[in-house]
Parts: sequence; C-alpha cells; structure tokens
Amino acid sequence: MAPEDGTQTNPTDTQGTPTNPPVEGDSKPISLYDKTEAIVVRQEAANKKTEELLTRQETLHANQRLSGTSGGNVEAKMVTPEQQKTEKAKEFFKGTALGDAIVKADE
Repeated sequence: MAPEDGTQTNPTDTQGTPTNPPVEGDSKPISLYDKTEAIVVRQEAANKKTEELLTRQETLHANQRLSGTSGGNVEAKMVTPEQQKTEKAKEFFKGTALGDAIVKADE
C-alpha cells in the first residue's frame, strides 16, 4: 500500500554510491594445480579407507566360512513317520532293557 501523500516507500539512491559493493577477498585465486592436488589427496585418503574396509570384510567372511555360519544351503533331514516312532520309543524307554532292545533292533 502506498502512503497517502504519494511519496515513494522505497527511495532510490540518488548519490550514485553502490548499495551492495562486491566482496573482495585477500586470498589469491586457487590455481588449477592446487585444486588437482587437493582432489588427489582426498582420493588417496578415500582409497586407504576403502582398503581398510575391504580387509575387514574379507576377514569377516573368512571367519564366517570357517565357523560354518556363512549362510550356506542347509537342508533338513527327512524323517519318515516310522523313524519318528522308533526315535520316540528309544527316548521313552531309555535306560531300560526294552530301550536297549529297541536300539539293537534299529541297528
């Protein structure tokens, strides 16, 4: 909304001085060589970190394989109903003469 007397709400600079002078730094511009050298240093540090992580991963996988927990294909042993009955009878009569007879008969 404009004021009632018709004056401008945002007066312009009539003296000719710049309102936003450019920011000038004291440092010299970075050369292409310096930029490239900085990139190479960062890349070498990243490569070193990647190599450390890869070594740790290889050790972890080797330990998993040696311990048998690497998640290989494990198939459940298929047991017939007759074998289940025999195993349950062995467990029930364990330590008795009948249990010993079941074990001998199963062999």
